Amino acid sequence: MNDKPKESLDHIRHTLAHLLAASVRELYPGAKNAIGPAVEDGFYQDFELPSPISESDLPKIEEKMREKLKSWTAFERREVSAEEAKKEFSWNEYKCELIDEFAGEGKTLTFYTIDGFIDLCKGGHAEHPAQDIAPDSFKLDRVAGAYWRGDETKPMLTRIYGLAFETKEALDAYLRMQEEAKKRDHRKLGRELDLFATSDLVGSGLPLFTPKGTILREEINAFSQGLRLARGFQKVWIPHITKNDLYKVSGHWDKFGHELFLVKSQETKDQFVLKPMNCPHHQQIYVSRPRSYRDLPIRYMSTTEVYRDEKTGELGGLSRVRAITQDDSHIFCTVDQIESEYQSIMEMVVEFYRVMGMQFRARLSFRDPAEPEKYLGDEALWERAQSQLENIAKSSNFEYFIAPGEAAFYGPKIDFMAMDAIGREHQLATGQLDFVQPARFGLVYTDTDGKDKMPVMIHLAIAGSLERFLSVYIEHTAGNFPLWLSPVQAAVLPIGEHHMAFAQEVSESLKAAGIRAELDERNETLGKKIRDWKLSKSPYALVIGDKEVEGKQVTIESRDNGKLGESSVDALIERLKKEITEKK
Repeated sequence: MNDKPKESLDHIRHTLAHLLAASVRELYPGAKNAIGPAVEDGFYQDFELPSPISESDLPKIEEKMREKLKSWTAFERREVSAEEAKKEFSWNEYKCELIDEFAGEGKTLTFYTIDGFIDLCKGGHAEHPAQDIAPDSFKLDRVAGAYWRGDETKPMLTRIYGLAFETKEALDAYLRMQEEAKKRDHRKLGRELDLFATSDLVGSGLPLFTPKGTILREEINAFSQGLRLARGFQKVWIPHITKNDLYKVSGHWDKFGHELFLVKSQETKDQFVLKPMNCPHHQQIYVSRPRSYRDLPIRYMSTTEVYRDEKTGELGGLSRVRAITQDDSHIFCTVDQIESEYQSIMEMVVEFYRVMGMQFRARLSFRDPAEPEKYLGDEALWERAQSQLENIAKSSNFEYFIAPGEAAFYGPKIDFMAMDAIGREHQLATGQLDFVQPARFGLVYTDTDGKDKMPVMIHLAIAGSLERFLSVYIEHTAGNFPLWLSPVQAAVLPIGEHHMAFAQEVSESLKAAGIRAELDERNETLGKKIRDWKLSKSPYALVIGDKEVEGKQVTIESRDNGKLGESSVDALIERLKKEITEKK
C-alpha cells in the first residue's frame, strides 16, 4: 500500500510526465509533446517524433530523465493570455489546439516552468521534484501508438508509458506483480486450456467459446441464476433487436447512440438497434399489465447478450468485447422495500464471491455535482437515492468508499470491487438504484389508497459481464478452477492398452453420475500422460494399471494435494459429488 496520499503520488507521476517530455525533446530535437497525465500505476506522455523510437530506446530516455531530475528544484507558475500562450507554442499545433479550446471555455491558462522547460498545464506537481522523487522509483514501461484526442481521424502519436511509485521497493513489488500477471494472462491461458478462440472473419471483440469454455460460462451462470431464483426472481426472455424508439424514451439514444449497432428493416425501412442493455425491455414487460402494491416487489432475470460498438483499439481478449453476456436482473419495488431488497442483493453477492474465492469491498458510485448535465432526473431524487445507498452500506457493515462521477446517468449504484489473487481490484457486481427510468417510461402501481404510484427500479448483475468476469477469474485462479467449475473434473489415465477396457468402464460410470470425465486413450507413456494432465490443470487424475484392474479400483492423484491413494469407483464418485455439491 502507498504511504503517501494518492494525490501526492499523482502529483509525482504528473511531474514525471513533464520530465519525460523535457528529456525526449532534448534527445530528439523537433519532438512535439502533446498531453501527459498521471494514470493508475504511473504516467504517460504523447509525442509527435521526428523519427520512430522503440522500447530499446527507453533506457536512454530514462537515463536522461534521472540526469535532469537533479536540477528540477521547483516549478514556477504563471498565468498567461491566449495570445502569449500561442506565441510560446507556435511550433506545437497540439498545444495551440488546447489553448484555443481552454480559452474558448473561459479557463485560466497557466504556464509551469522548471529548469528552462515550459509547459501548458493546470498544475498538480511535486513541490520539490529533486527531493520528492526517488530516482529509482520510476521506470519507463512501453511504447504504443495513440490517436490525438482519441480520434481515429487525427494524427497517430507515439505514447511512452512510465511506472512510478513512492519508493523503489513499491516499484519492484509492482514489477513482480506484472510478471505474475503475464503468467496468468487469460488470453494465454485461454489458448493453452482451449477455452475460447477469436476469428478475423467473425470480428474483433466477438470471442468464440469452445466446449470447455462454454462449460465455464454455463456453470457460472447456473450458480448466479440459482442464487436469484432462490430469492424470488423469475426468468424472462427478450429479443436481441428493438426499434430505436425504445432507447430514445429511455435516454440511452442521446447518451450512447454512437455506441449502438444499427439494423435497418429492408421491408418497412424502420430503424432497429442491437440492444445495448436489457432494462428498457424488462420495463416493457412490467407495463404490459396493471400492477398493484400486492404484486411488488417484482423481480425479473435473464442471462442474455447485449451489443456495444466499442472502439477496436480498446478491445482485448475477454476483458473488453462487443458481444457482452450479462446475468442481468431488475427489481421493481416500493420505496419502503428498497432496504430489504438491497439486503438480499448483498447476501447474494457475498455468497457468490465467497464461493469464487474473491474478497471485495463496495464502491458507492455517486454523481459528480460539478457536472450535473451528465445525469438525468431531479437533483432531490438523486440526493435521496445516494443517502439511501450509503445508509444501506453502513448498516451492512461493508467496507466501502464513495466515488463521485462513477454513477450511471440514470442513478447511483453500489459497485462491488473484487480483489484478485495478485492484488488487483476489478469492478464486477453492481446494484443500481433508479428513480429516472420508471418515470421516463411511466411505470406505476396502484397503492393501498387506490392511487397510482411510481415504483423504484433496481438494476442487478452479480457476475456482471460473463466475458469480463471470466477474464478476471481465469487470471485469479491461473486456470486452476475448483472441481465444480472445472471443464474436465477427472482425467482417466490407463497405463497400457490392456488397461483400457476398465478405464472405459470407470469413465462411463463417472459420466453417468454427472461428473465430467475425460479418458486419455493415447498410446503414450504414463509419465507423458501425467505431465499433460498437470498442464491441463484438471483437479484429479485417476491412474489405472494392473493392480487397479485386478482390484476394480483407481489410484487418485490430486492437482492440489498430490497422491491420495486407492479408491473404489463408487467411493470416488461419492467423494467427487460431495465436493462438487459443496462447491469446493
